Amino acid sequence: MNKQRIHSDHAPAAIGPYSQAIQIGDTIYTAGQVALNPETGQLIEGDVREQARRALENLRSVLSAAGASFTDVVKTTVFLVDMVDFTALNEVYGEYFDAEMPPARSTVAVAGLPRGARVEIECIAVKAASG
Repeated sequence: MNKQRIHSDHAPAAIGPYSQAIQIGDTIYTAGQVALNPETGQLIEGDVREQARRALENLRSVLSAAGASFTDVVKTTVFLVDMVDFTALNEVYGEYFDAEMPPARSTVAVAGLPRGARVEIECIAVKAASG
C-alpha cells in the first residue's frame, strides 16, 4: 500500500497528531475540517452557515493539494453540535456540491467539537470519479 500524506498551507495546520488528508491510489481521505482560519489558526466567529462555509473552503484547499476537487467527492460526513442547524448547513452545503450528483452523506449530532466549532466536515474523494 502506497500512502501519501497530503498537506495544504491554505488550510489550517493539524491541531493534533494527524494529517490533513491521506491519499491511497486515486482515493483521498480527509481529516475533518472545522472553521479555523488558516492564517491565524483561530475559529472564525459566526453562525453555522459561516462556519460551514469556512470548513468547506478548508476542505477545498486540502482536496486541491491532492489534485482533486468537490466534483471528485463521493462521501462526506458532517458533525453538528446541534441538529437545529441542519437546514442552515444544507443551504451552504448545496453551494459546494453538484445538485445532479451530490456525494453520499451522513450527518451526525455530537456533544462537542474542537475549539468550540458548531460543524465539522470530512470527505472521501476519488479522482477518477470526475471523469
